[in-house]
Amino acid sequence: MTIVGCRIDGRLIHGQVANLWTAKLNVSRIMVIDDEVAQNDLEKSGLKLATPPGVKLSILPIAKAAENILAGKYDSQRLFIVARKPDRFLRLVEAGVPLETLNVGNMSQSDETRSITRSINVVDADVEAFHKLAEKGVKLTAQMVPNDPVEDFLKLLK
Repeated sequence: MTIVGCRIDGRLIHGQVANLWTAKLNVSRIMVIDDEVAQNDLEKSGLKLATPPGVKLSILPIAKAAENILAGKYDSQRLFIVARKPDRFLRLVEAGVPLETLNVGNMSQSDETRSITRSINVVDADVEAFHKLAEKGVKLTAQMVPNDPVEDFLKLLK
């Protein structure tokens, strides 16, 4: 299994993911894991347009993503997994997919969120999911773009 990166980004695929991270990690497939997005044809069309040429795209419900990964469907590829919220990755890990590191990128601000950094805003459920991921051995980092220094996300959460 070659998962080369995992990132939380509320925008899913956009300039940073499509250009910077994909190039830095030499990604051959971007996988968006989200039950709602997988059912939304309009959103899927936009994500397809944002995917760089030569990079494959999968937009899957979380259970199907876990099933495909565990079945070895992507073993010959360099897989970059993206989701909007930490609970998606928690469900992936709970389904048996081993993740070493999760990069927390952009989580948009809303009336319900509180700010952790300039670009990361969370609700209590997000914080709970982050702690559960850490308990399961997933290293949580904050790094907006590849050239930024890597920060320990748990220290930022406190």
